Amino acid sequence: MKKIMFYSQHLAGIGHLVRSTEIVRSLAQQFEVYFIHGGQDVPGFQLPDQVNEIRLPGLYMEGPVLKVVDESQPLEAVQERRQALLLSAFDSIQPDCLITEGFPFSKHTLRFEMIPLLKHIEASGCPTKVVCCLRDIIMTQAMTDSVRAKKQARTCKWINRYYDLILYHSDAQLQRLEESFSSLSELSPEIFYTGYVTQSEAESLPLNGEDLHYLNQPGPSIVVSVGGGRHGYELLRAIASIAPTLAQLIPHKIYAFAGPYLPEADLLTLQEIAAMSSPNLVVRRFTSRLIDYLKQADLSISLGGYNTTMNVLKTGVRSLIYPSPSEDQSGEQSLRACKLEKLDILTVLTDDDLAPEPLMRHILTALKKPPKAHCFNLNGAPEAAMKLHQFLSENPESAAALAFVGAATQRNHEQGFASEIDSEDQLSEVTALFR
Repeated sequence: MKKIMFYSQHLAGIGHLVRSTEIVRSLAQQFEVYFIHGGQDVPGFQLPDQVNEIRLPGLYMEGPVLKVVDESQPLEAVQERRQALLLSAFDSIQPDCLITEGFPFSKHTLRFEMIPLLKHIEASGCPTKVVCCLRDIIMTQAMTDSVRAKKQARTCKWINRYYDLILYHSDAQLQRLEESFSSLSELSPEIFYTGYVTQSEAESLPLNGEDLHYLNQPGPSIVVSVGGGRHGYELLRAIASIAPTLAQLIPHKIYAFAGPYLPEADLLTLQEIAAMSSPNLVVRRFTSRLIDYLKQADLSISLGGYNTTMNVLKTGVRSLIYPSPSEDQSGEQSLRACKLEKLDILTVLTDDDLAPEPLMRHILTALKKPPKAHCFNLNGAPEAAMKLHQFLSENPESAAALAFVGAATQRNHEQGFASEIDSEDQLSEVTALFR
């Protein structure tokens, strides 16, 4: 069985972790998978049992600043340790394929560890294929044309030097890569449209006592969610403020999921509102079974992240989407949501729509509308696995390939690249991290 080393890093929310988990779930049916990551913990979140997990020291972003989860550790020391662990993991696993989620199209903040890893692979002589997997919309942050051009040029340079394939988790009917990456023609590797990645069916995911209780409640429901919870408190508070009035107008139970990163004080405020005046409102932090709630719901009200939007498309639930107020995410979420609104699949909420009267009007109107069908490809994870199986089964080693690796190794040597790690200590350390 071929081995895949899958690198993913969630820095702000949990979207990259959730999407990556669905991809490795499919990969693990055909490959020996090692999932390497290091962000903030998500209580209640579980990786598939058949996936080997390697945890790096945690990092996250606060605005534009990279920070360490363990505040007692200096950033520079954690960066050096992560870099060394990545190199050691590669040497220990000797994967047939390395997959980097997002990088180098995004997350350039992580180049301190990614470029040394890519150089190490290039210099190693191993026939490891390097693949980038990518969500549908990228590089939407505000930046000048010159900065965007430089960023895209740097991305093209890294892709063309180190990468063999790009797995693009989109459907060309809705979003093409060139719409957010104008330098597409300068990329050399194949770009394969996998379709959108969606959450797995319920039987493969954990079910806790609260989910068992609420998912078996009779009656209609509305689901409110804000992804990781770092953004979206305004939406949650707006729903909580109108819940008592809604209880007099409609029989729906409202299940609100605040996210693992919502500050504790804000969560308690919402739960106190629900306990004191809104018996129709249940406020919880997180569920791994969100898609089950959506399958039973009459309406979803949420931010517009990739995973929640795909769950809306998969379940066919009516949807109101309030694009994230985060400057780094609103562009991506607004673009996707507005395209779907034009197809009459969902309705986009603005800041003004969070006021009580317009928000209630949108909810009551949405509940009366029949769901709109679509034909988007939502099989992104299994199609990515099938493509990789095909890709790694072809292109056997040849003299030409070995000659290319030798030339790359010599080029790195001439450029002064050297990988210096204490292999015995760090390889044993990485091995101990395998779950």
